Amino acid sequence: MTAREPVETRTTDSESRSTESVNRSATSKPRTTATAASTTGRSAQTATLAEIAREAGVSAPTVSKVLNGRADVAPATRTRVEGLLRAHGYRRRRAEASRSPLIDLVFHELESAWAMEVIRGVENVARDAGLSVVLSESAGRLTPGRTWADQVAARRPHGVILVLSGLDESQRALLTSRSIPFVVMDPAGDPGADVPSIGATNWQGGLAATRHLVELGHRRIGAITGPSRMMCSRARIDGYRAALETAGLPVDQDLIRPGDFHHETGYRQGLELLRRPDRPTAVFTGNDLQALGLYEAARELGLRIPEDLSVVGFDDLPVTRLVGPPLTTVRQPLMEMAEAAAKLVLDLAREEGAPAATRVELATSLVVRSSTGEPPAV
Repeated sequence: MTAREPVETRTTDSESRSTESVNRSATSKPRTTATAASTTGRSAQTATLAEIAREAGVSAPTVSKVLNGRADVAPATRTRVEGLLRAHGYRRRRAEASRSPLIDLVFHELESAWAMEVIRGVENVARDAGLSVVLSESAGRLTPGRTWADQVAARRPHGVILVLSGLDESQRALLTSRSIPFVVMDPAGDPGADVPSIGATNWQGGLAATRHLVELGHRRIGAITGPSRMMCSRARIDGYRAALETAGLPVDQDLIRPGDFHHETGYRQGLELLRRPDRPTAVFTGNDLQALGLYEAARELGLRIPEDLSVVGFDDLPVTRLVGPPLTTVRQPLMEMAEAAAKLVLDLAREEGAPAATRVELATSLVVRSSTGEPPAV
């Protein structure tokens, strides 16, 4: 997949384009102020746009252009001003920051039914609030590019939701200085204690899936993981290991194959697992798409599900109820997670205060269908 600029799929005709009012002179008292950490030795001071402009060697309107994401600022000037805004801990007062009726929704990849469930959840909340949703994709990168951050600053949405993504320090500072709240859903890594996030009980889901197979009598249980760089996939495979160890079964590394949450990987790694002379009698996959790829591999090799092979997925996408046989899977409440993320970012935009818990995990649950059964008789 090649990198591409974010594409708006829904916008509003009445998108706000108002700019911040600034003083005509760098010597008069500006209307926009921020509490800032001192860079000259004092512990704290009130930094104004005019003072930041003087330190940067530019005019106050130029600082305002940087704040508003305007393109007509030289790159070197923009970098210098952004650095000073970060150094002073500048944060625009929300009452003075006009907002567009938008929520920015950012995916690291936007190409599956998984993403559609998330989009539906965010749109449910946005619709009720009279807002539209702007979709962006970072082309597989776990952090959006600088161009995206500038565009968000210019749009001034009500908030940003990042899915399986995150922000680097400069991007966080940019959004914070513009009073644009952000929430991470299903964070790829540790988002930090001060970053609101919505996730699911992935470890418990991996444990429940594997324990179900153990209770059916399986002793050789394989796994196709998700990307190792993602916290959710590491938690799921840790739950798989914990279930085996609790049952007194060995964790055979040869039966654990790396995946990337895509159908093709489930098929390819499934073929390798199922062609082994000591093939597993059951496989837990990191998500439903890989489980469906494993279905294809089993059919190609003439294996029946669940008579010859039991399969458990993860996510509970709508398609899992329609395949033959219907897939046993761990339900991750994707739509509810997306709705919770959207409600949280709107609460932050309304200045209702940070929530008591910045890390929220919704429960997963095992959904038993027809793809699992007792292991074949030896």
